[in-house]
Amino acid sequence: MKFQVNRDVFSEAVSFAVKLLPQRTTLPILSGVLIKATTDGLVLSSFDYEVSSQTEIQADVEEPGTVLVSGRLLAEIAGRLPNAPVRIATEESRISVSCGSASFTLLSMPVEEYPSIPEIGEQSGLVPAEEFAAAVAQVAVAASRDDVTPVITGVQLEVRENSLGLVATDRYRVAVREIDWDGGNVAAGEEAITALVPARTLQEVGKTLGNAGNISVAITSRDDRELIAFSADKKTVTSLLIKGNFPPVRRLFPETVDNYAVMNTADLIEATRRVALVLEREAALRYSFTADGLTLEAIGSEQAQASESIDAILTGDDTVVSLKPQFLLDGLGAVHSEFVRISFTKTENPNKPGPVLITSQTSREQAGADSYRYLLQPNLLLR
Repeated sequence: MKFQVNRDVFSEAVSFAVKLLPQRTTLPILSGVLIKATTDGLVLSSFDYEVSSQTEIQADVEEPGTVLVSGRLLAEIAGRLPNAPVRIATEESRISVSCGSASFTLLSMPVEEYPSIPEIGEQSGLVPAEEFAAAVAQVAVAASRDDVTPVITGVQLEVRENSLGLVATDRYRVAVREIDWDGGNVAAGEEAITALVPARTLQEVGKTLGNAGNISVAITSRDDRELIAFSADKKTVTSLLIKGNFPPVRRLFPETVDNYAVMNTADLIEATRRVALVLEREAALRYSFTADGLTLEAIGSEQAQASESIDAILTGDDTVVSLKPQFLLDGLGAVHSEFVRISFTKTENPNKPGPVLITSQTSREQAGADSYRYLLQPNLLLR
């Protein structure tokens, strides 16, 4: 195999191919990147039996062929090559990489032992890339990072006739967003088609394909293996779906809320960050909402306490809730609006506050137009 390729194009392609590979793998061969050179150009692929990445790029191919090489090492080399065309050639079990005055020799891995890249099924639908990336960033923050319960480490995609819903939870908060969906094969009135995708994989898809115009999504089931594929700009990512039943968290959202407060999002973020400085780890901040505004209080150690007041417009009764500051900041950072509405839900026990609902607010008087909702349990309910 022998080819020449643009340095920046090659470096970006290798980086994409290795991005979703695990840092450590029990089978060293799964840490490789498969490079297939044909008269049409190059195809770079990676696959660890759970997630695959594949991209096509242009190259001047003198001798077609296929080679498997350590992915992360090649990515590091490609990212540091001088600004000149990259020449790659193979001879027996060795691969030579030369660029300008720099040259490297790498050992290849046995191509015949590498698993076959998953085949993509028929397209299920199209989603606007930029909107999808924004929705993933808003929702994935609420997914659990605890592998003990794999089913909540994912983001559930819910395909309906003309919409795609994204839902995530870690038991203490729930994030939901709806976006437009084109070409879904779900008829009106049918139940949604669901796909539970690992949150980390979905976040990388959003970052990588977020500027691609439209993303083609395909959900397929083959040989007891359910997978989802995202394709755009000659790049494709596939992922096995997480097996299990995602908890029915949508029913936790209230139909209507009469008691809520509206405030400037940036003011609330900055005040929370300041007052939380004196808190010990895992401690909660006390938020007191009254007709006079919002007061934040932190009782840290004996050496430090803090409080701050900011403007807030309250509708309904005075309310006091204790919230974990980082969980609140995650929701506020995902709102993407100048103002934010914090609504207070009720429980059967009048002395025990229900979850708070965070939504966007276009102005002090007008609710936001997007469909993002973030439900957060008060600290009292975490025990």
